[in-house]
Amino acid sequence: MTGRKRPVAAPDRTPVYAIVGNPNSGKTTLFNALTGLRQKVGNYPGVTVEKKIGITWSQHGRPIEIIDLPGAYSLAARSPDEAVLRDVLLGRRADTPQPDRLICVVDASNLERNLYLVHQILDLGRPVIIALNMMDMAAAAGMKVSAAALEKALGVPVVACEAVHGKGLVELKLALSRIELPLARHRWDVPGPIAPAVAELQASLTQNDARTALVARAEALLLLTDFDTVRVAGSKPLSPRTHEILGTWRQRWAGGGADWSAALVRSRYDAIGLLCRDVVRRTRDSGPSRSDRIDAVLCHSIWGWAVFGAIMAALFYSIFSLAEAPMNFIDGQVAAFGGWVKGGMAPGDLRDLLTDGVIGGVGGIVVFLPQILILFFFVGLLESTGYMARAAFIMDRPMSKVGLNGRSFIPLLGSYACAIPGIMATRTIENARDRLVTILVAPLMSCSARLPVYLLMIATLLPGDTIPATTKAGIMLLMYALGTGGAFFFAWLFKRTLLQGAPPHMIMELPPYQPPHFKDIVRQMVERGWLFLKNAGTIILGISIVLWFLTTHPKHPDSAATATEQIAQSFAGRAGHALEPVIKPLGFDWRIGIGLVTSFAAREVFVSSTAVVFSVENFQGGKRADVTPVRTALRQARWPDGAPLFTPLVCLVLMVYYVFAMQCMSTVAVVKRETNSWRWPLFQIAYMTGTAWLVCFAFYQAGRALGY
Repeated sequence: MTGRKRPVAAPDRTPVYAIVGNPNSGKTTLFNALTGLRQKVGNYPGVTVEKKIGITWSQHGRPIEIIDLPGAYSLAARSPDEAVLRDVLLGRRADTPQPDRLICVVDASNLERNLYLVHQILDLGRPVIIALNMMDMAAAAGMKVSAAALEKALGVPVVACEAVHGKGLVELKLALSRIELPLARHRWDVPGPIAPAVAELQASLTQNDARTALVARAEALLLLTDFDTVRVAGSKPLSPRTHEILGTWRQRWAGGGADWSAALVRSRYDAIGLLCRDVVRRTRDSGPSRSDRIDAVLCHSIWGWAVFGAIMAALFYSIFSLAEAPMNFIDGQVAAFGGWVKGGMAPGDLRDLLTDGVIGGVGGIVVFLPQILILFFFVGLLESTGYMARAAFIMDRPMSKVGLNGRSFIPLLGSYACAIPGIMATRTIENARDRLVTILVAPLMSCSARLPVYLLMIATLLPGDTIPATTKAGIMLLMYALGTGGAFFFAWLFKRTLLQGAPPHMIMELPPYQPPHFKDIVRQMVERGWLFLKNAGTIILGISIVLWFLTTHPKHPDSAATATEQIAQSFAGRAGHALEPVIKPLGFDWRIGIGLVTSFAAREVFVSSTAVVFSVENFQGGKRADVTPVRTALRQARWPDGAPLFTPLVCLVLMVYYVFAMQCMSTVAVVKRETNSWRWPLFQIAYMTGTAWLVCFAFYQAGRALGY
């Protein structure tokens, strides 16, 4: 090919760029640096793959739309993420425009491996800009990478940059601002014996499937490299003639005993290796890198576990010690606002709805926002520094004992924040059975939605500022350990019964350690915190209003009836009384039962539900008392005989129930979407709820037998 130029977007249309690259190449960091807060996050229709689109501005003041595509090592898709990348680049997705230009992010410190994907993309004949990222890390590893030599070899613009430090962004924007870009002069000659097969497949794809010659050649190479036709062809089926040609060549190669598929891969890497000789120069002998020296401690068979435990303990300690002041402030403001509304309105249903339903329900959950933000900050910090992958490496050995490997622990670890992205992260697990097992046990990891329930019960169990944060953190750590242990147990059980299979070996990349990029960490923390608040403003608000109505209607015929009598004969009270025989062996009464039922929408709804139920009860002689914090109201709750309802044993049992129970409609929907069946989410609800009841029954009855 020559260095021809062509326009790629009409002047009156916003050009669309796509950022592509290997995982851990700095692709998303570059996307954030270019787009800032001008981002829109969603999902690709039909799959639970995150779709991130942002806007940046050229040097001429024109808007440029940028799509952050999922990371991949090859165009031969082995997961839904990689399938999205392939289909967008080939123009197969009706919901996403085919990009006008591509920004290929390349890790300069791992040039040869990163160039494999670039090599495949250049086969497509699309206008490409290469962002040669992590130049500082390459220099630290004793390598000098010449951007000019790489640009000359590939025939496309190459911009050296350090996205995490903001270096090279001006030069990259200048390259993006060019109206025309040269098409690559790159041409890779396949091995001689394979060339006829490539030519025949290319002709068939061009004639029968309406592909351009360059795209047809690239797809022919993918089909010959990866014999999984469905995986390569994706949602666009091949013609019968193409299937026939492919089958003929595969039989011919199988009969000759040659592995031409591997030969194609080796040939491409040979070409990349020759290119790297001219581009990379060693400035010094490579010894152990900084990451290697750190890994000698953090991945050690003994010290690695000690550091991992210390990090987890520090996380839970921080959740209590750092968040205490802002939580008390928010709690006081919610109570003051409720009192102000109560004092400024005439008595009646509207006032009770606002103070008990809206303010009591939503305020009861917003008070835990500081602790949830701290959790999200620490998770982002571990991901940004590269430690998250080390945690998976450390967990590989214990995971192998239950029939999985460390790769499954990454989704499980992510489920500490939320089970939904954790389940979505299982797409990187190639073995279908291991992926399904991981999906089934991921909701057992204690997510951030359980955090408000744990915090409320701990605050009820251990009131006052005299209790040290270490004690509270210890109880919290126990709940997380219980959920993790449960996930491991059921993974072991499923791998030996329903989903038997040999434990897979783990091969994964450990990204280099990097200083935390606090701007991105804070941005991610704010985004997740805002999503949490939006949830509080929609699902929780709606449920709080409905629950207020159900707890206050129908009105008791006796206007002098006590609050307990009113709520007992309400719609919610009747439902709670119907459920009480099932949950009373666990130490729960009908009021707690109302919270259990309503929190199936989302676990954190339990806090707002109890706030509404026990706020409605906060009457004296039919008159509304002052607004009482939910923690105080729970400590004042009583059985009909006057015994405390929320004893230390009941608080612990309730936390254990939420450790094991499947109380999240959104997770159920995602499991159905990921497994493409209602069979597995219904099974998940049954086994988790059954386990929660049995464990809580044993725990409560044992506690009573011991005198607690």
